[in-house]
Amino acid sequence: MKDYIEERVIGIANYMIETKATVREVAKVFKVSKSTVHKDVSERLPKINPIMWEEVRKILEKNKAERHIRGGRATRMKYKRIKEEKANAK
Repeated sequence: MKDYIEERVIGIANYMIETKATVREVAKVFKVSKSTVHKDVSERLPKINPIMWEEVRKILEKNKAERHIRGGRATRMKYKRIKEEKANAK
């Protein structure tokens, strides 16, 4: 594995552990795709640092368990914003 990939994997893992961020949030910060972040933490990290991978895995599981809540909140905010825009247009 190339050095820059290994450095990115460790950086992503550290960021996830420190901030408890989702894959989408990490992808934005590191300017890579969600697929790259997921591959880094699920396939590459266990080979590089299994201890760190355990911590990241717990965060991923927690985020997966909570994603329906975040999705519902985002939908509620979207329709609230649409309703406010319609009210302001009148």
